[in-house]
Amino acid sequence: MNEIGIKQAEQLGVLLQSIKFDYVFSSPQTRAIQTAEIATTIKAIPDPRLDVFDLGEADTLKKHDVQMNGMIPDPTIYKGIEDIHSFVARVFHFMQEFESNYNNECNILLSGHRCTTGCIGAYFEGIPKDNNILQFSSTNGEYKIYTFQSSPYTESK
Repeated sequence: MNEIGIKQAEQLGVLLQSIKFDYVFSSPQTRAIQTAEIATTIKAIPDPRLDVFDLGEADTLKKHDVQMNGMIPDPTIYKGIEDIHSFVARVFHFMQEFESNYNNECNILLSGHRCTTGCIGAYFEGIPKDNNILQFSSTNGEYKIYTFQSSPYTESK
């Protein structure tokens, strides 16, 4: 994490200082773990289901050099692109498990990436008609608060 990222995490910590977090979960990516731990001073629990969308071979390229297929790099051109439905399923699986284990009984911080925070938002708000879950994303150093109620994807109990 660079200096800007550290400062953003510290500023986020100031914004969140009045909240007592019971748990902190994070993407296994180092920068997400560092953000969570700097902002909360609590050891983050990494979970691979919160990992960034796998861009495969396109991950090492500059954005303007990548041929896109909608919102993602074209999987017919680049090997290893994660299937968008599998990505949503893994994040939603985390959220469903999370909801059944914790519900609204505690304060939990989830630290992820633009794609994962967008997918978490879609879990609560529903997937938009245009499939652009990124509209629900948190940008660097920002956060959103959600409360479990009956999301469009909650399994009945």
